[in-house]
Amino acid sequence: MIKELAAVGIGPFDESVYRAVVARHTARPAELEADLGCSSERIARALDRLHDQGLVSRLAGTRRRYTAIEPRAALEALIRLRTIDLDRVRSVATELTELFAGAQNGAGDEVEITTGSEELGRWFVRLQQEARKEVITLDRPPYALTTSNPLEAAALARGVVYRSVYAPEALEWPGVLSDIRGLVHHGEQARVLSGLRVKLAIADRRLALMPLSLDLTDVRAAVIRPSALLDALIDYWEMCWRQATPLDAPGEDPIGEEDRQLLILLVSGLKDEAIARQLGWSVRTMRRRMSRLLELLGAANRFQAGVIASRNGWL
Repeated sequence: MIKELAAVGIGPFDESVYRAVVARHTARPAELEADLGCSSERIARALDRLHDQGLVSRLAGTRRRYTAIEPRAALEALIRLRTIDLDRVRSVATELTELFAGAQNGAGDEVEITTGSEELGRWFVRLQQEARKEVITLDRPPYALTTSNPLEAAALARGVVYRSVYAPEALEWPGVLSDIRGLVHHGEQARVLSGLRVKLAIADRRLALMPLSLDLTDVRAAVIRPSALLDALIDYWEMCWRQATPLDAPGEDPIGEEDRQLLILLVSGLKDEAIARQLGWSVRTMRRRMSRLLELLGAANRFQAGVIASRNGWL
């Protein structure tokens, strides 16, 4: 599901409640039940959170009624708070740069630079083999060796948790989407995030592997051990995970498996041509199925379809 206000800390359901209040200007929780298709109690809790974040105000009176605060001013305030948090991250840039430079000069062991696709592959294998609890990744093309990861299924079987965030471009590579579905079936938690610009793998939050460029003619990667740099990379992965859209989810839904896969790809940000190619359809068929799906969900666009499907547990 696309979450336009996630970057300022607004969850997808709270965003849908906020949009409903903005559209009505003032509303009671019970008045929003039909709009949102859920209980007034859940809506009231969301309104309380929106009130704490300064997006709505509670009107006087014994009956709970809320009004939206002017959105530009309210959201600008949240943006300023997030900017303060980002400035704190920026403040450690000098320290991280010194760590990185020291590793390149052989002055420290927090960061080790490795070169060549084969060496990168060996470190990726070692990272997974040594993992005992968790492997978290950011994944995007190009791929230096292969798109598949045969070690993951075995690691999942021995209890290692895998959580992966994929760039939409990865889903366009032949066989990748099918591989991901297989890994999800074995237990991987997969999400997709547009605008992903780096590749990263972290094992047990103690060892990270990050290619330093996406140029396959000059493959270099950093092996990062416990340090402020590793902490920053973990924080960045967590931010990406929170903003990403689930790529697959367990459970049954009335829209059918093909339509659910279509919906997942729609809200993942892929273009029509890429979606049609992944599903083995023509673009014309894909667009016809998309129109039917939006009509079935009662949605006017892809964003609204994602909201409705997520609210009903289909994403």
